[in-house]
Amino acid sequence: MAEDYYQILGVNRSAAPEDIKKAYRKLAQKYHPDKAKGNKKEAETQFKKISEAYAVLSNAEKRKQYDDFGSQEAFRAKYSQEDIFRGLDFSDIFDTGISEGIFGRIFGGLGARGSRPGGGRTRVFRYGAPEGYHDMGAPIKGEDLQIEMPITLHEIAFGAEKPLSFARGSQPEKLTVKVPAGTLPGKRLRIPEKGRPSPTGGPPGDLYVKLKEVEHPVFKRDGTDLYVDRHIRFTESALGTKVTVPTLDGKTMSLKVPPGTNSLTKMRLKNYGLPHATGKTRGNQYVRIVVDIPDTLTKKQKNLLEELAKEGL
Repeated sequence: MAEDYYQILGVNRSAAPEDIKKAYRKLAQKYHPDKAKGNKKEAETQFKKISEAYAVLSNAEKRKQYDDFGSQEAFRAKYSQEDIFRGLDFSDIFDTGISEGIFGRIFGGLGARGSRPGGGRTRVFRYGAPEGYHDMGAPIKGEDLQIEMPITLHEIAFGAEKPLSFARGSQPEKLTVKVPAGTLPGKRLRIPEKGRPSPTGGPPGDLYVKLKEVEHPVFKRDGTDLYVDRHIRFTESALGTKVTVPTLDGKTMSLKVPPGTNSLTKMRLKNYGLPHATGKTRGNQYVRIVVDIPDTLTKKQKNLLEELAKEGL
């Protein structure tokens, strides 16, 4: 399970920038591989973790992004390691010579200001990579882009191929985005190498298309289940009735409402909801019965209800 950057530094989520710097300085002195006592390899691993946490939380923009994403996995999907450390100045934490030495050694040439000597950037360490992996001198990937794209319930249910126009730098771009059936709103579709160009000749960034649901005039969605209301009269709730119900498939179903049905009773149409991501099963459609109580009564209606009241109804 990925660790939380705040937990790594031992600070709370409302910590001020000076508290974050103070916490990092204290931990960096403790785990500095050249100064740590005991297991040097473990100290180096901890030093990498706290340095990454500090690189993110000491930058206001990256910290906000991390707080919005809520996890390391989601944050790292947007920011590569070189993005995380880019432009960070460790020289106010350590002596410049010391910081150049340590970051150059364990981060594959990364200097005190998040760059390689001579100004070139490098991809820094990656957890779980083979021993000695540093990707030295690798060109920087371009920035990722994210665009919202509206999607209807019908397109969620049955899939779609949607045209998309966006600006990529100064150039307009057009492409067709394939949305598989069952892709729920909020999901991001990744289109490789359609982000911003690399500033150093590396591969372009990726384009992430975030699906935003368009409100349907009839159906409401809850996960893969659909809800629709059907209104009946008071007498129909007491005596029973039938209602016609539309489905997203374009069918019209006849649904029997038993006598004595209370208002807000939910009736299920099995497998008439949205498909699950596997494509093998579907959610359900629920029909909510709403009993309408009249605001005003005619004299005859009032007399009839009074008679019913006398009969114990």
